[in-house]
Amino acid sequence: MAMSESLAHRGPDGEGMFIRGPVRLTMRRLSIIDLEGGEQPMTNETDSVHVVFNGEIYNFAELRESLVGYGHRFRTRSDTETIVHAYEQWGDDFVSHLNGMFAIALWDETQARLLLARDRAGIKPLYFAHMNGALVFGSELKALLKSGLVPRKLDYEAFGQYLSLEYIPAPASIVRGVQKLRPGHLLTASMSEVQVRAYWDLSLGKSEIDPSPGDEPGQVRAFRDVLQRAVQQEMVSDVPIGVLLSGGIDSSTVAALMTQATDEPVQSFSVSFAERSFDESTFARRVATHLGTSHHELRVTPDDLREVLPTIVTKVDEPFADPSIVPTYLISRFARDRVTVALGGDGGDEMLAGYSTLQAHRLASVYRAIPGAVRRGLVEPAVARLPVSSRYLAFDFLMRRFVQGADAPPWRQHQMWMGALYGDVKSAVLHPDIRQAVDEPGFEAMLADTAAASGAAHPLNRILYQDFKLYLEGDILAKTDRASMAASLETRVPFLNLDVLSHLERVPVGLKLNGLTRKYLLRKAVSDLLPRSIITRRKRGFSIPVAAWLNDELRGLAHEYMNEPRLRREGVFNPQGVKILLDEHARRVRNNAKMIWTILMFQVWRERWFDGA
Repeated sequence: MAMSESLAHRGPDGEGMFIRGPVRLTMRRLSIIDLEGGEQPMTNETDSVHVVFNGEIYNFAELRESLVGYGHRFRTRSDTETIVHAYEQWGDDFVSHLNGMFAIALWDETQARLLLARDRAGIKPLYFAHMNGALVFGSELKALLKSGLVPRKLDYEAFGQYLSLEYIPAPASIVRGVQKLRPGHLLTASMSEVQVRAYWDLSLGKSEIDPSPGDEPGQVRAFRDVLQRAVQQEMVSDVPIGVLLSGGIDSSTVAALMTQATDEPVQSFSVSFAERSFDESTFARRVATHLGTSHHELRVTPDDLREVLPTIVTKVDEPFADPSIVPTYLISRFARDRVTVALGGDGGDEMLAGYSTLQAHRLASVYRAIPGAVRRGLVEPAVARLPVSSRYLAFDFLMRRFVQGADAPPWRQHQMWMGALYGDVKSAVLHPDIRQAVDEPGFEAMLADTAAASGAAHPLNRILYQDFKLYLEGDILAKTDRASMAASLETRVPFLNLDVLSHLERVPVGLKLNGLTRKYLLRKAVSDLLPRSIITRRKRGFSIPVAAWLNDELRGLAHEYMNEPRLRREGVFNPQGVKILLDEHARRVRNNAKMIWTILMFQVWRERWFDGA
């Protein structure tokens, strides 16, 4: 019961349980489809296959029709029941027939086998631990910790990944012995063994060719069509539905396609900030007015952060340093007052080359052509003297990051531009006793292996693959899932619909990043749906003004968790190294906000989940 209760926020509408022999399945339900008949666990006619799952199967209607043709009989209208019959029909290959977001647990009593499956992109989380003859699993780490079978021991290698990336990618977790099931993977467990294998992987090989000039109009129409169908498919719901609208091109596209799919005004939700460089509310309002949505806006302040930080750290039970989780949770809680499901634009950047770092990769090759003596003697000192700004993606911050990573291999370069602590700075903030345990060579090998696993010849495709496998799963989707489910709001991401993924795998890479124009194909595909100012605007991202707040409203919070006596007592961080970061930032010599925030969030997490356990 403790495991189930720890996940009550993910499913406040109902609870189900199956206990038989060595197996115990429990679930919490957020009712979306077939409100009356969709209770879980769901069982087949012979009471031999039992399923619990978190998520949605978007092609359940088509699957149902196909399975009825094979002779299967359905008792409900729910998408869960299609999983039961799909397994009966296709065995372990059932998962290849599912288009959706899901974490599934299936018990086959006849064969005494347990199956765990996670969707292709990792939209829904799934943790597991195999220890002392038991397999324990759940949608969040806290459920495993509540089982009484998992000791709270820090995994230092995962901790090192967190310090650099600001998150912990699958299969690692912060607790030793606990893993995340990788996206696109299936785990099977019997009394004798536990096996994990991939059932799907992102393949970008077919996109290596350059597009021909005459091919572009057809590519634009085809992409618009497949994205429109995905949005329509993901709008299926028996409860109120809306859209999280940032004012960027991804969420604006989703909102536009939603308005085309319904005669009712779409409910849209956005946030605003007083700090203008972080505030996108003007763009969100412009889109809402253009599309005629019923728009709702929430203002976010530093007081909001202090209020919700304990809730966020409780719900996000691994260290997580992407500060955009704060407004994501606030907007989810705000939207939940009016809707139960919300669509969003996550995944567009990773699949369509939306990050500014991709432009930087092309510029880095030009920069490296400058003689080293000129770079070291003129460029780097000039960059170091740039005045420090706390604005969003300020010029000095971008230039210092660019110069820092320009000579690194592309797979490392990319993470250095996006992440937090690397190299000598990372070593300097760690306590000497744990530096070796953090295992920097192992982290470097993980990055290199991920890039190599793409099998892509084009350097941009290798980076897109790396972002899909690491940043998308470990940061973007983890943030959206934890923040929205903490508010009992289901979020759906049409850009990661299987049909869209399969389509974009084949789109020529030159239609994703065309010269220095990011998301070229998307901009062309929705040029008639959105205002030109939205189509052409610079990507801003969804974050909070951490750099400014750390020198003002949040200064006391940083001191509380990062003061010298506390750090010395805990023995994880080197107080002197941390003090240098804080002093430089306070004197505005350097913008160290990403590094400070990463350490601060670990400290807050540790107090809640280890020291306060």
